[in-house]
Amino acid sequence: TAPAGEPQPIQIHCDGAWRDAQLWQRQALRPGQVVEGPALITEPTGTNLLPPRWSARCLAGGELLLEHQAASPVPPVATSLDPIGLELFSHRFTAIAEQMGTRLQQTSASVNIKERLDFSCALFDAQGQLVANAPHIPVHLGSMGESVAALLRAVAAGDLPPLAAGDAVVSNNPFNGGTHLPDLTVITPVFEGGQLRAFVASRGHHADVGGITPGSMPSSSRSIAEEGLLFDNVPLVRNGTLLEPLWRQRLAQGPWPARNPDQLLQDLQAQVAANQLGVERLQALMAAVGPEAVQGAMAQVQAHAAEAVRRVIDRLHDGQATVQLDSGLRIQVAVRCDHRRRRARIDFSGTSPQHGGNLNAPLAITKAVVLYGFRCLVPEPIPLNAGCFVPLELVVPAGCLLNPNPPAAVVAGNVETSQAVANALFAALGVMAAAQGTMNNLSFGNAECQYYETICGGTGAGDGFDGASAVQSHMTNSRLTDPEILEQRLPVRLERFAIRRGSGGAGRWRGGDGVVRELRALEPLTLSLLSGSRDVPPFGLAGGGPGACGSNALIRADGTAQPLPGSVALELQPGDRISVATPGGGGYGPAGEGGGR
Repeated sequence: TAPAGEPQPIQIHCDGAWRDAQLWQRQALRPGQVVEGPALITEPTGTNLLPPRWSARCLAGGELLLEHQAASPVPPVATSLDPIGLELFSHRFTAIAEQMGTRLQQTSASVNIKERLDFSCALFDAQGQLVANAPHIPVHLGSMGESVAALLRAVAAGDLPPLAAGDAVVSNNPFNGGTHLPDLTVITPVFEGGQLRAFVASRGHHADVGGITPGSMPSSSRSIAEEGLLFDNVPLVRNGTLLEPLWRQRLAQGPWPARNPDQLLQDLQAQVAANQLGVERLQALMAAVGPEAVQGAMAQVQAHAAEAVRRVIDRLHDGQATVQLDSGLRIQVAVRCDHRRRRARIDFSGTSPQHGGNLNAPLAITKAVVLYGFRCLVPEPIPLNAGCFVPLELVVPAGCLLNPNPPAAVVAGNVETSQAVANALFAALGVMAAAQGTMNNLSFGNAECQYYETICGGTGAGDGFDGASAVQSHMTNSRLTDPEILEQRLPVRLERFAIRRGSGGAGRWRGGDGVVRELRALEPLTLSLLSGSRDVPPFGLAGGGPGACGSNALIRADGTAQPLPGSVALELQPGDRISVATPGGGGYGPAGEGGGR
């Protein structure tokens, strides 16, 4: 034991490693004394941890002032990064996006963003090209760059005033880089030395942006106007000032305005806060190594991703696939590899014309699926970025299901059609049987509350691996709300949530199983379901069997059960239950050949 007033040597686990440290008694510290981390300062009611580069100064009244010491400047990078430098910058960029996501989750108000994590954060270069992202929602990440590029085009055309430090702009236009209307993207420019150097952006799925049903996920919409409020590069913050009065006016407009504008504005401000953190972190990195070095590293990170995808193309073969949807629509894709030029052409010619309902997937979504699919085939841990798309040529006829003309309804294209496109692409590449092919979108609400969730299911098997059970897959990566939070915040009770055993397709390698989820309404609610693979099962590959179709049912308070179609809107009364059985994934290879489960 150390003498009174002297520290005791100890070891603490901090920053991922055991470190030598000092243990101080707070009552023994003198005014003006400074304790350097790593250290522990204990007192009868608590303990203060000082990590490395933190210090504690004892003030005259006995208070402790904790101060952080800036890390040593990162040495400037060379014009051409070596592999270690490239890896360091990749991780720096990704870490900034991850920190943005943490702030967004912590400061948001809605269950959908705070609990379900239905949001994405990313960094972009000065041309709006994706550089790095946190591992959030694939359908967001592959399409957000189109929104940033659309903003740059609007500024160049004079439709918007020049961007300035402290600005933030909101967009959700599906025909200008967006996905569907609940996904609001907040874009913030990053200036350093008076020049535009980069962008940061966050996209969040908001619980309600108006439209004909609570939750803004209507099953029966036939035009974009019925799905909610549309914002096309609308300023949210100008020179650091939140334009709240103007936004409250916007949210109250139209025949179906936002039902909870206070919550929507809170979540938008959380996105602004997340973006501001990204701006600060990027500016700090530029101050340490120079803005030109950071911009050069962004270009090299993208170039490295392009080369990684070329190596994937080197080992791929031509292929094609057609996927049928429950609606009778089809998705057709052909992949042609030019090994001499190390490029691949992904051609969706033959896909059905755009839909009179809401299954249309905007072009940005189609691009996001292709970007995701090829990134999945890269074995090394590179960031998903615009470089992945450089060796790819995308052909999507205008006016088809995957490149619709406005004012087409699109709310299900983002969540349902995108999943089917992913299945078709992986089948054409020969790597994986169909996953559940749907996000099983369930939304409900009334004048006081609105809620939306996607429900997990089974994934497809491949050569050498079984499918996974009860997971969010492909274009979604969100969570389900914890039962305690769900029941505390919303007038429902979770009656059942279980794996649907045996719903995965048979094969040498079995498909993953879906789930059964059952909710009981505790007060009157309007409910909307958007789901697929209810009539056409997720296909197997290479002789594997299909996964089981999903099913939906309404069980009234008196016990009367009624099967429901894949897409439906209905009114729930207290005691009514909605039951959703999600599809299993397809199997791979003929059954009985060994392997698998």
